[in-house]
Amino acid sequence: MHIRTRFAPSPTGFIHLGNLRSALYPWAFARHNKGDFILRIEDTDLERSSQEAVDVIIEGMAWLGLDLDEGPIYQMQRIDRYREVVKEMLENGLAYPCYMSEEELNRLRDHQMANKEKPRYNGLWRPEPGKTLPSIPEGIEPVIRFKNPIGGSVIWDDAVKGTIEISNDELDDLVIARPDGTPTYNFCVVVDDLDMKITHVIRGDDHVNNTPRQINIMKALGGHPPIYAHLPTVLNDSGEKMSKRNGAMSVREYQKAGYLPEAILNYLARLGWSHGDAEVFTKEQFVDWFDLNSLGSSPAQHNPEKLLWLNHQYIQQADPVKLAEATKPFAHQLGIDTESGPDFTQVVGLLKDRANTLIEIAEGAKLFYLPAPVHSAEQIAANIPEAIIPALKELIEALQNSATTKEAYSVAFKKVLANHQLKMPALAMPVRYALFATTQTPAIDSVLVVLGRDEALKRLSKVVQ
Repeated sequence: MHIRTRFAPSPTGFIHLGNLRSALYPWAFARHNKGDFILRIEDTDLERSSQEAVDVIIEGMAWLGLDLDEGPIYQMQRIDRYREVVKEMLENGLAYPCYMSEEELNRLRDHQMANKEKPRYNGLWRPEPGKTLPSIPEGIEPVIRFKNPIGGSVIWDDAVKGTIEISNDELDDLVIARPDGTPTYNFCVVVDDLDMKITHVIRGDDHVNNTPRQINIMKALGGHPPIYAHLPTVLNDSGEKMSKRNGAMSVREYQKAGYLPEAILNYLARLGWSHGDAEVFTKEQFVDWFDLNSLGSSPAQHNPEKLLWLNHQYIQQADPVKLAEATKPFAHQLGIDTESGPDFTQVVGLLKDRANTLIEIAEGAKLFYLPAPVHSAEQIAANIPEAIIPALKELIEALQNSATTKEAYSVAFKKVLANHQLKMPALAMPVRYALFATTQTPAIDSVLVVLGRDEALKRLSKVVQ
C-alpha cells in the first residue's frame, strides 16, 4: 500500500498547537512510510473562512518544516466535482431531494425532544418501494439527503481507540447538498478522500461522530474506507479543551515570542505520542520512530513550562551562527544594530546557555550595543569601593599584557585576586559596573572576549583616573 495522508483544516480561525498536532502526525506517518502528505483546505463555510487563516496555516506548517507533496487543495475549487457526484447519487438512488422546510424540521425536533426522543430527520421524503411521497410544495428548493442504510451497524478498527461500532439506527439521512447546491462538510470529505486516494485519516477525536456517516457514504460510492486514527483532545493547562476561547496561542504568537520551530515540533510530538523515555529528539529521529501503535489514547495536557524548558534545550544546543540569524529580527525590533559593535554571533553564543527564548537573547544582547556608560563621581564612589581601585589598576595592566582569550583573561583575574587577597565577586562586580553600569552579566572573562579588549580597557580606565 502506498501511504497517503492529509491535513484538512477549516480556515475559520487561527491555528493553535492542538490543530498543528493534527498536521504533525499524518505528516510524520507519511514521511516514515515514504508516502504522500496532502494539505486540503476545507473552505466551504464561506461566511467564516478567510484568506488570512489560510495564510497562517501555510506559514505555520512551513515554519515547522512540514513539507507538502500535494496542495494546498481548496474545496471551493472542487464544487463542480461535488455536484457531479451528487447528480450521480441521485441517478443511482443513493440520495434524494427533501422538501421539508426549516420550520417543519424545527417542529419535528421540538416534538421529538418533548417526547424525550433523539432529534433526527424522520425520512418523510425518503423514497421506498410502495411509499407515496407528499406533493412537492411550491417555492421550496430541496436539500439533497443521502439514503443512509437501515439496520445494522458501522464498525471500524480505530488505530487509537480500538474497535468502534455505531448502529445505523442512530444515524438519519444526512444532508449532502444545501438548497443552493452547496455541498456539505461530511459529503465533501468523502469525495476528497476517495479522489485523493487517502489511506490513513489521522485527526482529532471530535470527528469520531462524523466517521460512521463518512464510511456509509464512502461505501455507497464504491470506495474502501481508510484506516482511521482519532487523536485524543489536547487540554489547556486548566484542563479545558484547547481553543482560542480558552486562551490558546496561535502559531504566529509562538514565533513572535521567540520559540524555535524545532522545539515546538518536539513538544507537539510528545502531546499524545512517545518513544520510550525520549524527551528531546530531532525531527529526523521523530520520523524514524513514529508509528500509529505509539499514539496515546488519553487526553494530552498542554504544559507551557515544559515547552519553555524544551525551547531552552534547543537554544543551548543550537549552532551559534544559525541561532544568531534567528535572533537578529528580535534584536532589530529592540533597536540593536547587529552589524556594528561586537560580533553578534559571539554575543549570542555567550548568552544562549541562560536564555529560554530568542527574545531573552536579544534583550541580553542590548548590553553590548549600548554606548559606553558615563559614570559620575558619586556613582563610581557608590559602586566601586576605593579599596578596590589598586586591584582594578593592576587588572588593567594585566589585561593589556595578556592574550585576547577567555583563558588568558581568567588567568589575569586570578593573578590579581591572589595578589590582593580578594574573592572573585569583590573584583568582578566593580568591573561589570565599570563596563556596563550594571552588576549582572554573564561570566566576566567571556564578556571581555565579546566586548573586545580595547573597548573594555577604555571603559575600565575611566573609573580609575
